[in-house]
Amino acid sequence: MHERTATTEHEHEEHDYHGPAVVFTAEHQAHVSVVLRGNFQPIDGRFHWYGRVEPSPDLEELTAGGRAEVVLRTPHGEAVATLSDPDPWHRYRVTGLGRPPFPLDAEPAAPESP
Repeated sequence: MHERTATTEHEHEEHDYHGPAVVFTAEHQAHVSVVLRGNFQPIDGRFHWYGRVEPSPDLEELTAGGRAEVVLRTPHGEAVATLSDPDPWHRYRVTGLGRPPFPLDAEPAAPESP
């Protein structure tokens, strides 16, 4: 029997950014809520980030229900991204390469002096 640990139970609940964003093209924009995360891939030497965009009527208009190349902007930055076809819950998967539109892990805190 496989024993679950606290680490594996919460591993998939973590995210790097969860909050408001704007997804836009040259013709349209949509204010949305996103959940994003990412990681460095040593095989290609690039940072891959990805996540989900919550359902939005504005997003449906922007994408016409299909794939779209967009810019995703959060309060922390912006990056070029690809939106995939929507899932059955009308959420879009978003993917990007390189610098993400959210802050990466903060620098480790300096040790306190006695």
